[in-house]
Amino acid sequence: MRNGTETLTPHLHVHRDRGHTVLEFHGEIDIIAALEIVPFLDAATGRPGAQVVLDLRHIEFFDCSGLRLLHRARLRVLDRGGRLRLVCTHPLALRIFQVTGLDALLPPLPTLDEALGQSEATSGSV
Repeated sequence: MRNGTETLTPHLHVHRDRGHTVLEFHGEIDIIAALEIVPFLDAATGRPGAQVVLDLRHIEFFDCSGLRLLHRARLRVLDRGGRLRLVCTHPLALRIFQVTGLDALLPPLPTLDEALGQSEATSGSV
């Protein structure tokens, strides 16, 4: 069940759903947006055993600053024994993930339902 969404910055909305913290990225994820997002990303990924979903379905632009956010989130969650899942359908972002190899470490999923119901064996926990 989904709880209320909290808008933390123009680029980040957060809500709880089925025991996961879902961070929805919005608009252009560049260096300015990343600076706004980092404190909230760190709070969500800093808890032991955190179950986090990064939802990129609402982005319009995604650069290397966004990649750093995803990499940071992945390391923080895995270091604390949690799980991180990624939802993305943006063609350019998917291409960037493929070229950089991030898609092998954090496989993008097409829907939030799929990320929330995904088994631990395929949750980017490698």
